[in-house]
Amino acid sequence: MVEHNDDGGRPASDGVGGPEAAPPAGGRSGSAPAPPGGDRTGPESAPPGGAGAEEELGATVAALTADDIAPARRRQLLTRLVGQVRGRGLADLFKPRAAVRWMTDAVADVAPHVPIRDLATLRRHFPGLDDEALADRLVRNAARTTAAIGAAGGGVAAVEWAVTPTLLSAPVLLAAETVAVVAVELKLIGELHEVYGAPLPAGGTQRTVAVVQSWASQRGVNPMLPGVGVSAVLGTAARKELRDTLLKRFGRNLTTLGPFLTGAAVASYLNRRATRALGEQLRKDLGRQRRELPGPPPALP
Repeated sequence: MVEHNDDGGRPASDGVGGPEAAPPAGGRSGSAPAPPGGDRTGPESAPPGGAGAEEELGATVAALTADDIAPARRRQLLTRLVGQVRGRGLADLFKPRAAVRWMTDAVADVAPHVPIRDLATLRRHFPGLDDEALADRLVRNAARTTAAIGAAGGGVAAVEWAVTPTLLSAPVLLAAETVAVVAVELKLIGELHEVYGAPLPAGGTQRTVAVVQSWASQRGVNPMLPGVGVSAVLGTAARKELRDTLLKRFGRNLTTLGPFLTGAAVASYLNRRATRALGEQLRKDLGRQRRELPGPPPALP
């Protein structure tokens, strides 16, 4: 099933065209990289550690950011992500602090792989929309995607609990779902910055730090502030802000642990609401920044 927009039934395309359109890791593009290895879905799809595991984790999460994939494929990707999460070692995931520490590291690892389209690509994918209409479309599509991830998590939970009737898998699933939802929102943040004329640094550590800090603070990146995107290091204060925001999100997700698919409806609703609220807050902030930025100097007589 493909989600549709309300403009004549055209699919709500997010520009994800498949493996052949995959950009290099960390670049801005119109397509998300497909997870390597075809349709492998188990923990064996990611080595237990090292750069290869990080690359596969990033590719899986990047694929989950697309909003034009079928529910069955989304469940498959989330199942793969759960396997990759387990492979990274989560013995203390029942302890919220340990879970949030792990998610903080995972978000930092995943962020460079999130595919952010530049403004020209967005214009091609959504022709005929002005800035505000385009921003509205991006927020709506992202909210639908995070809602779909919540629903997919319920499907994965139903399968896992049918095999092992305990909640031992639940924290792992919630951690995986949280990281996937954050990735969708990182993509939204990067693309809203493009729409409002404040593009993030193009690739590398600077872009990663900027988009993660924007998500953690729920604010736009002000290009006029000194030091933004320069000597970018996710320092102690930034990591604490990220951890605090992740803790709130993870705690909210714990409320979705209903039996089988009942939690999926709650997760879907909460994800959609949180993503839409983030998008609207960011639009207000970026719109205000754009109005406050100095205009071009007057032309010489």
